[in-house]
Parts: sequence; C-alpha cells; structure tokens
Amino acid sequence: MARPKRERRILALTGTAAIVALALNLILSAINAQKNKKKRSRDLPGSDVRINLSAVEILRLADQIIAKSKDVHDAVASVPLNKVSYANVVSPLAELEAQQFPLVQSCVFPKMVSVSDDVRKASDEAERRIDAHVSACRNREDVYRVIKAFASKGEWMNLEANRYIQFLVRDFEQNGLNLTPGKRKEVQRLRAQIDDLSMQYIQNLSGDSSSLFLNEMELAGLPPKFMKSLWKAENGKLKISLRSNHVSPILEYCKVGTTRKKVAVAYGRRCGETNLPILENLVQLRHTLAQLLGYSNYADYAVEHRMPKTSAKVFQFLESISISLTDLASKELAALRDLKKKEEGEASFEVEDVIYYMKRAEEQMFDVDFGTVKQYFPLNLVLSGIFKISQDLFGLRFEEVVDAEVWDSEVQLFSALDYRSSELLGYFYLDMYAREGKYGHTCVVGLQNGSLTPKGSRQMPVAALICQFQREADGSPVLLRFSEVVNLFHEFGHVVHMICNRASFARFSGLRVDPDFVEMPSQLLESLCYKNSILKLISGFYQDITKPVPNEICSSLIRRRDSFLH
Repeated sequence: MARPKRERRILALTGTAAIVALALNLILSAINAQKNKKKRSRDLPGSDVRINLSAVEILRLADQIIAKSKDVHDAVASVPLNKVSYANVVSPLAELEAQQFPLVQSCVFPKMVSVSDDVRKASDEAERRIDAHVSACRNREDVYRVIKAFASKGEWMNLEANRYIQFLVRDFEQNGLNLTPGKRKEVQRLRAQIDDLSMQYIQNLSGDSSSLFLNEMELAGLPPKFMKSLWKAENGKLKISLRSNHVSPILEYCKVGTTRKKVAVAYGRRCGETNLPILENLVQLRHTLAQLLGYSNYADYAVEHRMPKTSAKVFQFLESISISLTDLASKELAALRDLKKKEEGEASFEVEDVIYYMKRAEEQMFDVDFGTVKQYFPLNLVLSGIFKISQDLFGLRFEEVVDAEVWDSEVQLFSALDYRSSELLGYFYLDMYAREGKYGHTCVVGLQNGSLTPKGSRQMPVAALICQFQREADGSPVLLRFSEVVNLFHEFGHVVHMICNRASFARFSGLRVDPDFVEMPSQLLESLCYKNSILKLISGFYQDITKPVPNEICSSLIRRRDSFLH
C-alpha cells in the first residue's frame, strides 16, 4: 500500500484555530523540507545509532564491540593496585559504556523491527555474543581487584560518581567474585545457563507467529473497521494474529464468550510446549543461584536493591492490600458475573471475561458508548496533542527529520528541541503500525542514553517508540480506543523521560534508572488523559476535527477512572 503523505510538523489545536494552523503548518513544512532535505539520520549530530545494518554488518559490529570492550577491560586490569585512580579505572569503563550502548542497540534492536528474517537472526546472534562477552567481563577477577582497590580508597568524587563505583563493585559481587573459587565457578555456570535459557524463552515468544481462523459470527461485536482489516482465507474465515493488536480488541469487544476464551487460551499458551520446561528450569536455577550468593530465595536477591529490600516486606504489603480490598473485589466480581448471566446465561465467569464486562459495566454506569468515544480520537490528532502538551509542560518542541534513514517507510524520526532556545536535546523514532515480524507489544526502547562525554559535551538521548496500531484498509483515519490513548500517553512519558534526563553517566540515564522509579514519569503523564482540558485538546471528531469530544463524554471518562472498576 502506498504511504499517505505525512505532515512534517504536528500541532495540537482544535476548532477554527486548527484549520488556520493546518494551513500555516503546510507552508512551514514546505520551507522546512527544503532546508532539511539532505539531512539524514546517519548524520544526526550526537547520535551513534546505526540504522538498517545488514546481517553481515550486524555481526561484524558485534565483534568490533567485543574487541574494543576487551581492550578497555585489559587496560583497566593492568593498572597496579597501588596506582589506581578515577582516571585510569572508573573513567575508562564509564566512557566505554556510554560509547558502546548505542552500538550494542544498533545490533540487537533490529530483531524487534526488521522485516528481514536474516537480519532478525543476525540480531539474535549478535545479542548472544555480546551478552556472553558482558558476562565474561563481569567474571574477570583481575578487573574486580582493581575496581575494589579504588573503591577501598574511599575517595570522594560526587554523589553520582560514587554511586557508579558502587554499581561496578555490585556487578562483580552479584556474580560471586567475592566468594571462594569453587562457589564462584558454580555461580558462573548457573549464570551462563540462566542467560541462555532466558534468551531462548524471549526468542521463542518474539518469533511466534501463531494465529487462529474464526468466522464472522464468532467475532460478533468487533468494530466493522477491525473486521475489514483482517485477512480472509478462501473458506471465508478470518485470520486472528495472536498479537496484542488483535487480542486486545477481541477481549474488549467480542460478544461471544467462547471466542474470548478461545483467543485468551491460545494467547496464553503461545510457545507453551517449548517455554514451559524452560520456565521451570529457570525457576530452579535462579533459586540455586540466590542461595549460593547468600540469599534465602531468588525474591530476596531480586529486591535487595529496591525499596522493599526483602521479599517479606513485599508479601506484607500484598497481604495488607488484599485484606483491605477483598470485600470490594468480591462486590465488583459479583456485579460482573451478573452482567454475564444476563447476556450469556449460566456460563461461568472466567478471567477472559473481565475486560469485556468491565466495558459493559462502564457503559451502563456512565452512559458512554466506547465505539462512539473512539470516533473522537484519530491517531494523528492525539499525537499532535501529546506534542503540544510536551511543549507546554516540559518546554519541548518536536520537529520531524525529513527524508530520515529509517527501517520502514512508515517510521518517522523527530528531533526534540528546547522550545525557547532551540537547543537540540535528543531524538525519537516513531514506529506506529503493526506489521509481520515486528515486536508484538507497545513499548519504548532506549537506543542511546544521554550522558556527559569526557570533554564535557552531552551525548544525545535517542529513543524508539514502537506501537501496534492497525492501518485502516480503506485509508481512513486510524481511530484509537480510549485505552490505547492512555497507553500512548504512558509510553510517550518514557520518551520525554529519556530526552529530559540529565544524568552524567549512561548507566543512570534514560530507562536505566532504578526500577522503582522508571514508571513514575509515564504514570504521571497518562493521568493527564483524565483532565477535561486535555481531552478537548487531543480530540476531534474524525469527520470534522474542529468538533472535540463532547463535555458529557469527558465527564464520563473522568468519572470512570475513579469508579469501583478502577
């Protein structure tokens, strides 16, 4: 299908102002296109991310990464223990990490987005080689001794540098470098097995192309546009991909309980025969590893450096939540069961029914038709609203890099600039539409982390936002379910977080912050979806975008968030 002409900049306005802005935008776009027509992503200032590498180039780059890393680790290991300093121990490792992260991502990211089987296989192999090398580096006793010697000096640098040094020591000691030689060897063996099995598990799911074929009656309740987007076999049955862009709408809209169950079970059983033994083995190996490192179980090992510190505190928290919510949960489930009984008779209420009947309950409670709601959220208008909000809240201006080198014709690249000074702050790729071979979930991937270079300049953050939206077969605007709107806001929060991060070390930049915090910016941004003014800003009836979502729908959506179902 030919790609429709894209707007070069996206502004967020509704009403008459939107029409004026659109006309002005087209003029500015034409000027901007002329100014930037020779600008390519391979020449992006501050970015070392490499796009569209061939299978051979990916494997060659992986080997170069490993060779460079080995040289730096050898140099650090050669420092005499009585001459260790920040400059000859810590700085080389921090610089290596910052320089190599975008190159590593250039090797491993293609497996998520490339349409080429050869490229995806090479990307998998590159990740395997690099992971094996990283594991070997963290088992180097000679490097550990040097780092430990510097850490023991207790020289005060600054808070971030001292934290980085603590992390370096922790990386080695979590691999058993502080244990006896016998235990250390066993830790290394267990870690190698865990890494191999974990990669197998992920590769199995990523490469899964399972599908179901269902007739139109079995898909009753699905929107007509969704039905038209499905591939039809010669026998008239429709192909359902076991990916989130097909599974989520079915669980949300399909009126046929047996279909919801069939799809949910098939989705849950993907790669079951191959992955279940892997999972069982991983559980046992992780438990053995944790005990060898001095923990009572793997849960204690996993949360030691997070807020709870121990698994006991996690269970205490979950138990207190359970006690306070049990009665309310029982009432909610009883209400949903009653709805199913009225609609489907005496069929038992199962987990795959929750999303569908939550929607039915919401429609009744708030008098809202989610099919109608969807008509007010065209994808491009929602994106334009997100850009405007980012400008108002964070002082960011996004401009498309025209004629950018990308991995698919529908991918866009945007530069992020300071709104007032026009200083370049970073970049993000936007890969919106589902396609064969693409990673099956919406997410943000860090391609290059912002950090300070040895000369004091900033390395540009580069992010990729991967979505699973389905293009309409007839070329009409892509309309988002409200849950998709919220999810898009959430993921864009990660993009903003990456671009605005000002960490000095790549280790603490972008999405590599402490896991207790990493979701906070996104949760804050998604909460804006329940503000009346924001709903007006990001909405417009798909046949006339000057008409934002009506007040009564806004009120219903806002009340919905605070209902007993949320």
